[in-house]
Amino acid sequence: MYDICGARSDGKVLNCPFNIPAVKPDDLLSSKIQSLCPTITGDVCCTETQFDTLRSQVQQAIPFIVGCPACLRNFLNLFCELTCSPDQSLFINVTSTTKIKNNSTVDGIEYYITDSFGEGLYESCKNVKFGSSNSRALDFLGAGAKNFKEWFAFIGQKAGVNLPGSPYGIKFSPLPPVSSGMKPTNVSTYSCSDDTLGCSCGDCPSAGACSSTAAPPTQKRHACSIKIGSLEAKCVDFVLAILYIVLVSLFLGGGLFHRIKGKKNSSPLSEARRDRSSVNPQKADTIHAQMLQNTPQRNWAQLSAVQGFLANFYRKYGIWVARHPTLVLCLSVSAVLLLCVGLVQFKVETKPDKLWVGKGSRAAEEKQFFDTHLAPFYRIEQLIIASVPKSPHDKAPEILTDDNIKLLFDIQKKVDGLRANHSGSMVSLTDICLKPLGEDCATQSVLQYFKMKPGNYDDFGGVDHVKYCFEHFTSTESCLSAFKGPLDPTTALGGFSGNSYSEASAFIVTYPVDNAVDNEGNKTEKAVAWEKAFIQLAKDELLPMVKSKGLTLSFSSESSIEEELKRESTADVITIAISYLVMFAYISLALGDAPRLNSFYITSKVLLGLSGVILVMLSVLGSVGFFSAVGMKSTLIIMEVIPFLVLAVGVDNMCILVHAVKRQEQDLLLERRISNALMEVGPSITLASLAEILAFAVGAYIKMPAVRVFSMFAALAVLLDFILQVTAFVALIVFDFKRTEDKRVDCFPCIKKPQSSYSSDKGVGQKKASLLTRYMKDVHAPILSHWVVKILVIAFFFGLAMAGIALSTRIEPGLEQQIVLPQDSYLQGYFNNISTYLRIGPPLYFVVKNYNYSSESRQTNQLCSINKCDSNSLLNEIAKASLTPELSYIAKPAASWLDDFLVWLSPEAFGCCRKFTNGTFCPPDDQPPCCPSDQGSCGLSEVCKDCTTCFRHADLSSDRPSTIQFKEKLPWFLDALPSADCAKGGHGAYSTSVDLQGYENGIIQASSFRTYHTPLNKQADFVNSMRAAQEFSSKVSRSLKMEIYPYSVFYMFFEQYLDIWKTALINLSIAIAAVFAVCLIITCSFWSSAIILLVIAMIIIDLLGVMAVFHIQLNALSVVNLIMSVGIAVEFCVHITHAFSISSGDRNQRMKEALGGMGASVFSGITLTKLVGVIVLGFSRSEVFVVYYFKMYLALVLLGFLHGLVFLPVFLSMFGPAPRHVEGDRLDHRPSVSSLP
Repeated sequence: MYDICGARSDGKVLNCPFNIPAVKPDDLLSSKIQSLCPTITGDVCCTETQFDTLRSQVQQAIPFIVGCPACLRNFLNLFCELTCSPDQSLFINVTSTTKIKNNSTVDGIEYYITDSFGEGLYESCKNVKFGSSNSRALDFLGAGAKNFKEWFAFIGQKAGVNLPGSPYGIKFSPLPPVSSGMKPTNVSTYSCSDDTLGCSCGDCPSAGACSSTAAPPTQKRHACSIKIGSLEAKCVDFVLAILYIVLVSLFLGGGLFHRIKGKKNSSPLSEARRDRSSVNPQKADTIHAQMLQNTPQRNWAQLSAVQGFLANFYRKYGIWVARHPTLVLCLSVSAVLLLCVGLVQFKVETKPDKLWVGKGSRAAEEKQFFDTHLAPFYRIEQLIIASVPKSPHDKAPEILTDDNIKLLFDIQKKVDGLRANHSGSMVSLTDICLKPLGEDCATQSVLQYFKMKPGNYDDFGGVDHVKYCFEHFTSTESCLSAFKGPLDPTTALGGFSGNSYSEASAFIVTYPVDNAVDNEGNKTEKAVAWEKAFIQLAKDELLPMVKSKGLTLSFSSESSIEEELKRESTADVITIAISYLVMFAYISLALGDAPRLNSFYITSKVLLGLSGVILVMLSVLGSVGFFSAVGMKSTLIIMEVIPFLVLAVGVDNMCILVHAVKRQEQDLLLERRISNALMEVGPSITLASLAEILAFAVGAYIKMPAVRVFSMFAALAVLLDFILQVTAFVALIVFDFKRTEDKRVDCFPCIKKPQSSYSSDKGVGQKKASLLTRYMKDVHAPILSHWVVKILVIAFFFGLAMAGIALSTRIEPGLEQQIVLPQDSYLQGYFNNISTYLRIGPPLYFVVKNYNYSSESRQTNQLCSINKCDSNSLLNEIAKASLTPELSYIAKPAASWLDDFLVWLSPEAFGCCRKFTNGTFCPPDDQPPCCPSDQGSCGLSEVCKDCTTCFRHADLSSDRPSTIQFKEKLPWFLDALPSADCAKGGHGAYSTSVDLQGYENGIIQASSFRTYHTPLNKQADFVNSMRAAQEFSSKVSRSLKMEIYPYSVFYMFFEQYLDIWKTALINLSIAIAAVFAVCLIITCSFWSSAIILLVIAMIIIDLLGVMAVFHIQLNALSVVNLIMSVGIAVEFCVHITHAFSISSGDRNQRMKEALGGMGASVFSGITLTKLVGVIVLGFSRSEVFVVYYFKMYLALVLLGFLHGLVFLPVFLSMFGPAPRHVEGDRLDHRPSVSSLP
């Protein structure tokens, strides 16, 4: 084939089917051929026009592979031999011709070339990356060919009119017919690991220098496990099971030994004692009843120093309050009302970054650096249109049909026509969208294959054109988007496997919108206004359109989550209100006496219960008011949880106080009953409240703002509630008991019951043990006293604790977004579809700080991944990590502005970095001014005919620019538009990847290299991907001695989960330790405090086990609940332990006395009060309430009840502290009981 004999209608020239002897070229043509085809020397079989055609055709491919010299040389040799080899006639056979203007032209040839050359060519190129699209060069130059035969088949296809490729068909064959006398060309190929033309490790992983580096692990590291037969268990489970068996065996053995020894050592004296005690059981019961009635007086001398001080204080204080109830009530309420004045400054924080990201957060600082030095990550508005399978087990139909694409155009028309009102001005998508090249929106949609114009649909070939572009979306002009960049099908399609884009079952339309630093300013306000209109359009118009076609639509905007969370905050107001009302109703019943028809309206405590609830609300308002006054914003968690929390805690104290007053002798003066009641329960209430306050105060040290603020608000609210309980509520008790004694009607104290009608109401106000009290004393306590029951209880609860430890290892960190949102939110379907259809994860940027590009520095080679770059460079390491995505969560090699810049500068990429004779930038031949925009096709123009490459090889040092060359040409590169003649232009693709501020001094302050995470479907995936990226960056930073960090838009919100376990365990430990310290100070008993600590720890461990069973994740909400659980768990054990410690007798007797005295209060005043309020939360419309409040609170209440009224009494009866013994003369210091009968 020699010379040009014609051209097709699209301008592509066709060779002449002539066979003539090779000719000697002139010196100029010879040097030009040598520059591109160094293997061809001497005579050639091509004209200068043929060579210029070859040069212009391969020019489009060179930027894809120029970073790997071996691949480039092999690729060029393939076409150099075809075009200019002097032995061309020996391996080229023209198989068909066609007439063009009466001239015969080549229409098809057979190219005989050895398989060894094809294999060598493919092996040298198969791993070469194309930077800006994070993919392989062969995806564009070979349609993703898997071997050299597939690549040859792709190259040899005859291109259609106006499509890239060969103007005639080429059939590659390894052997010619024997009779033809022809032989295949056998040009040597270069390996990508060649010493002189070797490629980087990213482009040639098989190179010796690369394979010697540590290979990434091929399998995930599994947790330790033990296999016994077909049963496989975690090591921790196995160890805990063995430990439990050993402990239970020792416990049972010790118990049996002690019991047998006790029987042998029984003496006649002990038998006599038992006989004497059994002679008069009535007397014993009378003595026990008397002891219960007079517990404060009888045990005063047994209290610790601190308890004694508190009891003495409460004795005097009770008398004073009973004598001055009005003053106490007014002063205490006025003080809290004064704090409520701060509510005028009340504000609620709803911004997610302000709620979940603490000061000093590494991720927040890195985001700030990224936003200020590079560019804020764009806002995302998204539509997902999916086909529906005929049945749940069927595969969804393909989405790529004519009707569906036309529907997509209709949807796009409505979105383009959408206008939103912002401060009187109308905002459209084009006003706010991201425009990489400054003209068209960078909308990610398959419609970009038609330049977003409906008129191009039929002209370009409809669905067939879309499928064609799946393989040529970078290399074909007609497939480039309206914003002049390539559109990767993985970003616009969903529901396919591998690269089978045609099987996609969903369109994914993404509208990137410009963002502002810190999401503030007029730009953001305009975007939010448009987003609200966009969501409304989707609901009102787009959804019916899509449903009418039998498809599904899900949608979201950048502001959707925040808006839906605001709606969520009001979704359960009624549920919460009902919960409070139910608790109030129960309180009113629990505080009153057993109802009798003729006196219930006097003995009921509805007004007292209501007053108590109002005091609880005042304590919450006072806390919020105080912190609002000092400038702290509230949160939705505070508004929803703290009232419930304080009410649950406050109600306990109400019940305990009222029940304590009722237990006193009714013949005593009211002030004496109040005094004795406060003396009896005041120390334990103080102990419980201080422990709760300290437990919540611990949370103030948590970095997470939402948790820290909650803890501070809760601690102050509980403190205020405690103060109001022992001041205002005690005063209200005085008023209520006076009302009862004065025979006045509850709720209407002005109405007094006539004495005549009351004369028959004997026993009103008389002390009588309730049914629950009698059950605790006569049934519950004796059952727990049996030694078999004790052993079973201890074994069961310790087994429960061991199971809790084992199960807690299965709790995953995170907070599923679907749980937080209302169940009827449109985002529920969106998040489900995201995990179902998306085939690529969020963008991941590796940010390099202070990159030194000067000639003296090695950092350029430590970062890049093309030829002569270090094998352990950043980009090579990223490429290696992408080979094990299941470990690294990195889906692709990184798009590298540095690689593309160095290639763009390379003399081989002769269509890229060019200059006019005056030294200014000369664009590629297919761009203005070289090619006028109104000209259909471009060739060598007069304007740019004298343009030369920026550098010759001699101008560069080891193919690297000098400091001055780098500094001068980098702005050229970042302003260069990509095109067919030079796909490496950096404008658009890398406009925001390099911070040019101050770069003239040889240091680039910030630059980024973009890749993608693998699809992240679960919260654990997000957490693990962030952890993997940070570990990877830390390793590379240490290796290269450079500052490198990873950044993705979700990192800031998931950083909390990297050490959420550490945060939870540390704060739980501090909270429990604080409770222990308070108990130790007040009780002065190490063993009592240790028992309280043990019970609280067991409750928390079991609660963690319940979280694992119900798949409740560990996050800010559950950490708050766990810390809160420490405070509430105190209630279940402190009062029983305190009652046990001030009782006398042996351990069994003291356990029965404690249960008889406090068991009923703990059950009715603590357990049932919380239970009735919690159960109502189960009917919430919000799943977050059901999961994190209903389930966790219900589990806490039940576990607290079981541990407080079953395990703790048994444990105390076996291992409880010894009673405090005192001398008889100290009894003289008891409070006066002269008023007793």
